[in-house]
Amino acid sequence: MKNHAIVTALSLLIAVLTPMTLEAQGQVRCETDEVGDPPRVVYQCAGGVILEAEAAASLGILSAGSEGRPTDVEVSSDAVLIEITPGSGLFQIRTPHAIAAVRGTLYLVDVSGGSTSVFVSEGEVAVSRIDGSDTVILKA
Repeated sequence: MKNHAIVTALSLLIAVLTPMTLEAQGQVRCETDEVGDPPRVVYQCAGGVILEAEAAASLGILSAGSEGRPTDVEVSSDAVLIEITPGSGLFQIRTPHAIAAVRGTLYLVDVSGGSTSVFVSEGEVAVSRIDGSDTVILKA
C-alpha cells in the first residue's frame, strides 16, 4: 500500500511538472499539419502564431492567452521556426539555456546539447539567459 501511494504521488508530480504538448493542451487552439522535405510539423495557432518544428523537436505549451493563443512555449530539443503576426501580443520561447521573446517577427530557435541558437529573419528578438540576465537584442 505504501509503494502504491509513492507511485501515485510521483505520477501526479510528473504530470504537474511536465509541460503539455501542443495537441494535449485543451485551451490552446492550434491546427497541426505534418509536412515533408524536410520532415516537420506545422502548428497554425490562434492569434497569428505559426510554429514549424523539426519532426523530432520537443515542444510544450507553458501558458496561453486569450482566445487560445500560445504565449509561452518550451523547446527542449531540435529546431523550431517561429512566425508571429506583428502586434498580436507578447510571445516567448524558453529553452534549457535561454529565453527568446518577441512582439512580432520571424525567427528560428535551435536547441542542441548545451546550447541554444537564435537566428532572426525579420524584426527583433530579445534573448537572455534562462534567469533573465544578460539580455541582448538580435536583429535580422
